[in-house]
Formats: sequence, C-alpha cells, structure tokens
Amino acid sequence: MNNIPHVKLGLVAVSRDCFVISISEGRRKKISEEALKLGLDLYECKTVVENEKDALKALSEVKDQKCNALAVFLGNFGPETPETLIAKYFDGPVMYIAAAEEKGDNLLNGRGDAYCGMLNCSYNLGLRKIPAYIPQYPVGTAKECAEMMKEFIPVARTLIGLQGLKIITFGPRPQDFFACNAPIKALYDLGIEIEENSELDLLVSYKAHAGDERIKGIASEMEQELGQAGNTYPDLLERMAQFELTLSDWAETHKGARKYVVFANKCWPAFPEQFGFEPCYVNSRLASRGIPVACEVDIYGALSEYIGTCITEESVTLLDINNTVPEDMWRKNIKGKYDYALSDTFMGFHCGNTPFCRLSSGAVKYQMIQNRLLESGGEPDFTRGTLEGDIAPGNITFFRLQSNADTSLQAYVCQGEVLPVATRSFGGIGIFAIPEMGRFYRHVLINKHFPHHGAVAFSHIGKSLYAVLSYLGVKDISFNRPKGMLYETECPFC
Repeated sequence: MNNIPHVKLGLVAVSRDCFVISISEGRRKKISEEALKLGLDLYECKTVVENEKDALKALSEVKDQKCNALAVFLGNFGPETPETLIAKYFDGPVMYIAAAEEKGDNLLNGRGDAYCGMLNCSYNLGLRKIPAYIPQYPVGTAKECAEMMKEFIPVARTLIGLQGLKIITFGPRPQDFFACNAPIKALYDLGIEIEENSELDLLVSYKAHAGDERIKGIASEMEQELGQAGNTYPDLLERMAQFELTLSDWAETHKGARKYVVFANKCWPAFPEQFGFEPCYVNSRLASRGIPVACEVDIYGALSEYIGTCITEESVTLLDINNTVPEDMWRKNIKGKYDYALSDTFMGFHCGNTPFCRLSSGAVKYQMIQNRLLESGGEPDFTRGTLEGDIAPGNITFFRLQSNADTSLQAYVCQGEVLPVATRSFGGIGIFAIPEMGRFYRHVLINKHFPHHGAVAFSHIGKSLYAVLSYLGVKDISFNRPKGMLYETECPFC
C-alpha cells in the first residue's frame, strides 16, 4: 500500500543532570538492540538530553536521519522541561517510556528513579498542553520498552497519515442522509485538508479518459481477480476500468501539498444512469490498495476507514449497521454454537464496496434496490457493478470517528467477529456478533446520534484505535460495555 506512511522511529534518551548519564546511555543501547530484534526501523539518537540545548541538538539529529516519530526514553528521572520540549518542537507523534530498575544489588549508584520521573514528565506535558502517547504501563525492561515501541508504530503511522491526508469528495452530501452531513470544521482542527467537487467534475474527467490505453490492462486485472465465477458482466469491465483510472489520476493530480488521499463520493441516484454502471466494485479495488472510497459522500466514514487502513496496513470497508438477524436463523445457526444472544448479532451490509479479498466468495452483480428505483425492477443495465458476497468470517473491529453538530469529536470502538453463517441475502454482507451489542446500539449509537455507517477492520485493533483517538484529543470514546457496567443513560431497574 503506497497511500500510507512508513514509520522511522527515533529513540532519544534523556537524563537528569544530577544522575549519572551513563545509566540512560546504557539502557538506551539495550532497548535499541531489542527493538532491532523486533524489526523496527529505528535510529538510536546519540545525543542524551540533559538540558534545552541538548533537546535542540537531538531534534536536529533525528530530523537529519529523517525520523518521523520519536520514542523519548527516561533512562533515569529525566529533565522534565527539556524532555517535554522535544515533543513540542518535533513535527510528528511522540511517545514516552521509562526504565524499570534492573538489579536489586545495584540500587545505590545504579538506581534511575524513572518511575518517579514519568509522573513529572506527564505533569509537564499537561501544563504545556502537548499531546503524547504514553503506554498503559510505561515503565519496563529493555525488552518490554521495545515491545511498547512496536505497539506505538501503528499509532504513529496513523497520526502521520492524518497529518498528510486530503479527503476528496464528489457530489453534495445526500439530502436524506443527514447522518453523513457532519460539519467539516473538525477536519481542519485535525490538520486534514478537504476538496469538495461536483459530480459533473467527475463525469467530465471520466469522459476525458475514454480510449485511454491503460484501460485494457486494468480490465484484464479485474478479470483475473474476479475469476470466471465472479466476472458475471464482462461487458462492464472496460467501463469500470475507465472509472478506476479517473479516480486514480484525480488522486495524483489533486494531492497538492498532501501525501495521502481518500475519497467520499456520491454514488446514487444520478451516478449509475450517467456513468452506465454502479461504482461499488471500483471502490472496493481502491480500498484494497489503501485508498478508501466512502459511499454517499460520508466524509467521516472515509476518515475512519483511513485510520483503520493505517493501523492494520490492510484493506478495510464501510458498512451499514443494517438489519437484525431473524430469530429463526439465530436459533438454527447461532444459538448453542456461539455464545451470543440474538441482540448481540446484526447484519452489516453495503451495496458492494467491500474488497474481494474480504469476501468468502464474490461476484459482480447489480444493485437490487437501485434497480427497483431506477429501472423499475426490470432487466438490470446501468445498475450493474456492485461486488456482492458474504463477508469472510473472522475477527473484526467496528468503529467510527464522527463530528457532532458543534464540531466536537466523538467516537466508538467495538471488537467482535463475523460469524461463519450464510446470510442468504444480497450485497456485501455478513452476520456480525459483538458482545452486548443491543445495549450499545441503544445507549451509544442511538443516544449519541451516530450515523448508520461504521468502518470495519478485519482484526482486533481496539487498543491502537483508542490510542490514536486519545492522541487526537477525542474526549468521548464509547465502547460496548460488559454486563454489570451500566451506561450513563441506562435504566438500573431494567
């Protein structure tokens, strides 16, 4: 994936001037050795920071080495002002970790007191309102600190990606989808750029790509990906390939000063009739390359998808929290086989934007709902182009970052799974199971006015997501609370 950043981590040790500097130097070296064993792309900064001038020297050193994220290591108590100024002046995400004491017989000259120093460090960061990543328990041995740095990498990669992100949209946000009409000011507060365009701009660009010599090559790639069973409408391939080129070229020529791009595009009702197909399969292919294309001009959906892509370095999708699982299906296929109540389950669905690699099997089909609306339910023509099939079973994280009407940010994160149960329905769809989903649905999704779209990552990434959202300053991060842990709005007598 070339639409997400690579993290080169700088390791900077700090030392309180009343402590022996060699304590920090030696412990830094051990961490560096352990980090290299884990395969981290790491630069061990030679400057140990004791004062403000050292902080500037260390920053110059890591910038020369093209580090885009930092781990500040309290090898001993640490100088609280210089160590926090590192984060203030570094243009990238910063984590703080501290050394545990090493041996019981070395607590005279070898004691570092970093356990205490981390408290002063966090206090100073708070005074200066400097965001930083601090692990759940930030004090450890060299091996443990290296593991913490490894956990920081996906967080740092996401934060760097957001610093360089532009969200490109086509079409006004739909009238009857007010949930997707969140204010965009919060994007600017996060440092994200946005470019809003008309559907006509996209149509003009699409027509300009007619006859492009690259079309046949992309159509051939589509044919190979779909296979004989999935390539149900061969006549559509070149049209869809032309559209894929249109979006890819637009991303390259409209990045401007930004490095990374995602899309949020209007896909109905005018799109299929004017372009001659549904854009879903093309959207799925871009998502598989790390360029999510959110449906229905869902800007915060696209943003959420990109966050998941950066964390996992894999494709994600955007789905409706769509419909309940029928009780007879639950009794026959889920009850007694999986430890989920009926209210823990639901069907996640969208027309066909989920990447082919995330489906148990997939094929290009037609959008049944749009066919009823636009083609009177007859033989499908321009409503063809969706990618449909049951979503492959396995672990998932359902999540979303959203702006409220007052431009404050809120989010939710839920871990669960897709069950290996046939949906017997249409679209890109799966049966999702999230513990205590029914209560979460009522007291988070409904009470906090979240929209029907959620991003889906195909692994459990709640820990990294929570760290990213916290770093971004999101105060309200909801999750599916376990039994016995009431929501603020939940009736204790129910």
